Amino acid sequence: MTIEKFWDFLFDLISTLGVKIISTIIIMVVGFKLIKWLKKWIKTSHKLDKMDDGARSFISSFVGIVLYVVLFVTIATRLGIPTASFVAAIASAFAAIGLAMQGSLSNFAGGMLLLLFKPFKVGDYIKTEEAEGTVAEITTIYTILHTYDNKTVTIPNGTLTNSVIENYTTAETRRVDLEFGTSYDCNVEEVKKILMEVLENHPLVLSDPEPVARLSEHGDSALKFAAKGWCKTEDYWTVKYDITEAVKKAFDENNIEIPFPQMDIHVENK
Repeated sequence: MTIEKFWDFLFDLISTLGVKIISTIIIMVVGFKLIKWLKKWIKTSHKLDKMDDGARSFISSFVGIVLYVVLFVTIATRLGIPTASFVAAIASAFAAIGLAMQGSLSNFAGGMLLLLFKPFKVGDYIKTEEAEGTVAEITTIYTILHTYDNKTVTIPNGTLTNSVIENYTTAETRRVDLEFGTSYDCNVEEVKKILMEVLENHPLVLSDPEPVARLSEHGDSALKFAAKGWCKTEDYWTVKYDITEAVKKAFDENNIEIPFPQMDIHVENK
């Protein structure tokens, strides 16, 4: 091979590889941007407004994973890696990863079940054994909650599907259950009357169903009274704190004693 032919061969090789590398880079950049745009479109498009926010978040996350794999295979094929052997390698890798990530696969399946049975949706306030807060996002693997004190809690979907979930947002109204203790010397009817007045005078306590105030228990150190009133779900904490404060003021004004825990000791002289 003459020097001239060698340089021609080298030039052709560099030209071919250069075009292939440049086109691969373009495919990679455009692919990443398109996937990012599509995920954002799924989450924000008004054309999908009828779809639940949790489902949109889950689909966006799932579509992103699938398209990234497709893009990766496309880039590898473009670079000349044999497709058959490459797919076989990917299949083997996924099998190994699947064994190592059984928990993640369980979380993925859990996410599918959450979207299918819908025990909660994005925006609901829920409580589990692990945490409580407002559902911000449901992804393929995790559900993200925002707590009242501005913390972000991430719970695996597999854990949620096997947990007891209390959803406080499903119903429009919610009952506020409070308990107050008084001394055994108090007038039971007077205490019930005071509690009813506090409940009925609060503007956020609903009249239907009617509030209830009754003696509920003979405690070790006090008589315990239950005060129950209904309110709109979004007013729950306001009503709970307001009633608690109002009852303390009403007890003070009417000389109703709130006793401390006490114990009577009897001494016998023998």
